[in-house]
Amino acid sequence: MPATEQSDDAVLARLAVSKEADGSPFLAPHHVAAGKRLAQLVERSRLSPRITMSYDASRIGRSGGNGVGDASDSAADARQRLNRMASLLPTDCWGVVFDVCGLGKGLQLIETERRWPRRSAKLVLRIGLEQLAGIMGLSAGAEGPAGGRQTGWLETRLPLIAETAP
Repeated sequence: MPATEQSDDAVLARLAVSKEADGSPFLAPHHVAAGKRLAQLVERSRLSPRITMSYDASRIGRSGGNGVGDASDSAADARQRLNRMASLLPTDCWGVVFDVCGLGKGLQLIETERRWPRRSAKLVLRIGLEQLAGIMGLSAGAEGPAGGRQTGWLETRLPLIAETAP
C-alpha cells in the first residue's frame, strides 16, 4: 500500500477520536458503523480485482466479460445493494465514502485526485456517512418503544441458584 493510502479502519478510527471545538468526536459511532458495514458489503461484492493467477481448468478459454456471471448470489446481491446506495447518495458523497470505506484510500489522496481544498474530503465524508447511516437505519441515539421496558415469557425471573431445604 502506498504511503499516501491508509486503511479505511485507520481513517474512520482517527476521525472518530479527533475532537470538534465543542469536545464531541468528529465522527459519531453510527458514522463508523455505517462505514464498516459498507466496507463489509464491498468485500462481499468481490469488486476488487484478482491479484493471483487462477489455474482452474474450467475457466480456461472463457471470454473475459465483467465477471457477473461468475459471481456468487451473495456477491451479486451485494453489488445490487451497493448500486442502490450509490443512487441514493449525492455523487460526491458516494465517491468519497466509497473511496475511503471501499477502496481504503486516504483523505489526502482523495483531495489530491479531485483537486479539492485541504480538509474538504473530511467534511464530505461525514456528510456522506450521515446519509449512509440514515439509509442503513442507524442513528445517533437508540430509538424504541416508549418506556423501554424489557418483557419476557416468564412472569417472574427464576432464582439463579435453587434454594435447598435442610
